[in-house]
This record gives sequence, C-alpha cells and structure tokens, in this order.
Amino acid sequence: MAKSSSVKKKPSPKKPSAPPQAAAAFDKALPEIEALSPDRLIPLNLDVPRVVSQVLGVLPGLRALRADITEHLPTFELARLDRLETYALAAWYAHLLWLSSGDAESAVKPLLAEAAPLRENLLGDAEALARRGLLDAEAVADIRAGQGHIDTANDLVALSALFSASWSEIAGKTAATEEEVKRAGEIGPQLLAALGIREHGKGPGPTEAADKRTRAFSLLVHAYDQIRRAVAYLRWDEEDADVIAPSLYKGRTGRATPSTDTDTATAPPDEAPAGPAAPPGTPAPVTPDGTAAPLAPGAAPSGTATPPAPSAAPNGAPTVG
Repeated sequence: MAKSSSVKKKPSPKKPSAPPQAAAAFDKALPEIEALSPDRLIPLNLDVPRVVSQVLGVLPGLRALRADITEHLPTFELARLDRLETYALAAWYAHLLWLSSGDAESAVKPLLAEAAPLRENLLGDAEALARRGLLDAEAVADIRAGQGHIDTANDLVALSALFSASWSEIAGKTAATEEEVKRAGEIGPQLLAALGIREHGKGPGPTEAADKRTRAFSLLVHAYDQIRRAVAYLRWDEEDADVIAPSLYKGRTGRATPSTDTDTATAPPDEAPAGPAAPPGTPAPVTPDGTAAPLAPGAAPSGTATPPAPSAAPNGAPTVG
C-alpha cells in the first residue's frame, strides 16, 4: 500500500459555526438523529462543545485521506466522512437547544460581563503561547478575528478546547488557570443559549431536547469512531493515526457539571484501538525468564490476522446521502 509522509503538525481545535449554520446542519441530520435505534445511544459523558471543536479541528486532515480511503477501503461508507462536519454541527446545535430548554434563564448582560474579559485574558495568554510555538498561531489568529456576541461565545469554546488539548505542554508556562479554561467552556454555550432565548424564546421541552442531544451526540461519535478505524488501518506504518484522529475519550476524567457533562469517560463499544494488531507470524514477546509476556489490553495474540478494515455501515445506524 502506498503511503504518504507522516503528519508533523498536531491539529488544533476549531470554534463551532454560528447558530444559523449549526441549525441548518441539525435539520439536515435530523432524519438520522431520529432514526437512531435505542441500542446505539451512547451515555453523554463528554463535554459536547470540546468534542465538536476537536472534530472540526481534525476534519481537514481526515478529508485529506479521502482518496486513500476510497482506494484501499472500497467498502467503507464515505458518507460518514462526507457528513462528519454536519454531524458535529448538529450535535453542537442540539446541545444549545438543550441548554435553552432549562427552567433557569440566564440573562445575556451578566453573561457578557463575564465572557468579554475572560475571552480577552485567555486570548492574550494564547497569543503569548503561540509566539513561543506552544499553541497553533493560525488557530489563535482565527479566534482573535471574531467580533460580536456570538463570536465571543464561540471564541470561548474554541479557547477552552485549545488550552485543554495542550494543557500537559503549557501548564506552568501561562498565567491562565484550569478554572478559567473550564469556565470558558461553560460560559460560551450558556451565552449562545441565552442569546437564542432572547431572540427566539425557549427551545423544545427538556425531555425532548435531552433526547435529541443524546441522539445527535451518538451519531457523531459512531461516525467518528468508524473513521478512526479507517485512519488506523491506513496509517499503521506512519504511527500517526492518533494525531490525525485522536480519541474523543483520551484523558477525559472528572466529575460532571450541568453545563459540561464531563464524567469518567467510557468509550463506546466500537471505539477502535490506535492501530491494527501485529502482523501474522510476529513472535510473541517474552519476559527475561523466557515465559510469554502478557498481552496488552485489547491486543491480538501472536499469529492472528490483522483486524478487518472498517465495515460498510454501523449496525443499526441508517445512512442518508
């Protein structure tokens, strides 16, 4: 199989689209959202805005592999990749609808009073880190270009995701705190929901909104996980599959809050390992005393075949062209 060079640059999270574009994506994905069978629903134990930002950030790299997927994985359902942005924005909009369905309405004015200085502080810290090569300068500049209340809200989501994705590298090198980063991820969606309530009134009832959010999130995660399987299959030799398509569940721990849903994350059953098993005939590892070493969790025994390429369609999930 012909291989391209390894990926050198870690993709950076991107800010979600404005609500009108997200609403259009939600409407487009709604038939699939509503048709998703109950056994395909995933517990919503991740921060939805950060997941969406992460998926949007890696999307260009995934699209760059479309030709390779077509050539080497002819049975792979390309609609998953072609509609991944739609699924991400649909999940984002479903999250905003859920926020706007609550009994407590947060006024726009106090949210803006907190959001504006928080954005400026985090953005200044991000620009300082970008000058030192610790954050993606292009991603930071894109955030700086935002104007208006909606951009302020989306910028906070993007900043929270950007800092979180690189926190292990930047901790101790910035004045920003984990509390500020977490708060940015909370207040951004809250501000967007409050703006929506002010303009359009409350969204659907809490039960309906929660169901739609879980379904939209599940649709996104199932599609992304199948794409990760394809990337792992194609990029085994380069060892950069986790850079191109990192796990949504990697390192996600902590207690949930009403606005972020962060919890001890358990990956869904179809979350793929980083790469295929060892090729057939590879000797089993041994310990110094000559006995067979235990296999890592999820590893295939020596001599087993490489896992098959991703399936043509997820079980129970309809595909809409």
